[in-house]
Amino acid sequence: MIEKMKKILKSLLILSILFAFILLFNTNSVQAVALDDIAISSNKDIVNPGDTVTLTINFGKPLGAYTFDIAYDNNLLEYVETDGGTPNDNGTRVRVVFHDSTGGTNPKESMSITFRAKEGITTSNPTDLAVTAEGLSNPDATESYDDITTALEKNIVVEPRYEDYKFDLSYTGAPVVNMEKEMVLSLTSNMGKNYDHARIIAEATTSDGGNVQLKGTDETQTEYDLIDNGWGDPSGYSIGGPNVNKVLNLKGIFDKAGEYTLTFKLIDRDNSDAVVAENTFTVTVTDTENTPPEEEKPENETEGTIEGETTTNTTGEKLPAQLPKTGINLYIPIVVILIAIISTSLYVIINKNKR
Repeated sequence: MIEKMKKILKSLLILSILFAFILLFNTNSVQAVALDDIAISSNKDIVNPGDTVTLTINFGKPLGAYTFDIAYDNNLLEYVETDGGTPNDNGTRVRVVFHDSTGGTNPKESMSITFRAKEGITTSNPTDLAVTAEGLSNPDATESYDDITTALEKNIVVEPRYEDYKFDLSYTGAPVVNMEKEMVLSLTSNMGKNYDHARIIAEATTSDGGNVQLKGTDETQTEYDLIDNGWGDPSGYSIGGPNVNKVLNLKGIFDKAGEYTLTFKLIDRDNSDAVVAENTFTVTVTDTENTPPEEEKPENETEGTIEGETTTNTTGEKLPAQLPKTGINLYIPIVVILIAIISTSLYVIINKNKR
């Protein structure tokens, strides 16, 4: 009987120990669930050289531990700082680690990381900040969350500070009806936005119903009329980058006198011919060439002439050149005559005394 009781007690002891282990295991077990409410955002979508962009990761609930990896393109961006963990930057990926050392009293609900756009960027560059994570748990570590192995991505664009394109039209003197007028059209920008298929077109208006031709020849010796066809291949050409300076040598032909309004546009063929730049100029066309009027002379003013020059009378006939009046030519023969008279008189008197 005693032996039987001992066996029963031993069995109960073993069951109690097993039950205690089961309770202990259930009490401290960590259940893995998905962190469904996590979201990422940035404070800007376009970043210029030298400017910073901050990526914020909102967890959706407090976390007591996590390890986040944020991958970036080091050709465009450089790491600056992190708020919400200990960072380690390897040049293409920043690993941010956090563990609440207070035992759950100081969890984090979000973290942020800041990058700076590199200098020398000359084109638009779409790029992604890609976020993955592991070791996620709640503040008291009683609940864990699935690793984030499929990257959460935030797209941004790193591009230069673009300057507007500007047209300028220059020529010398007023255009004359039905006479070719040399004109220079230039399109400039210190940093122009890049377009793969851009075109220059022109429009002309006048209140007198005049017609305009603006003809130019490209490097293939193909002639275009900007008014009728625009410039270059209908599909467009690439343009953009630093120090854009496209110059077109044109010949303008206007068939009536008056004021013409010429409008030049740069359009993007890839965006339904959206107007990228536009400038308008007013051109005044005359019937005849203008010659500058002769300068009026003050009354009673006479023209002096110098030796070797000729003058003309009112009928246009050339007159002989006149020597300048110096006021001394009249006295020379008188002085010579007086000297001759005096010399003769002295000669006669001297010879008479000798006799």
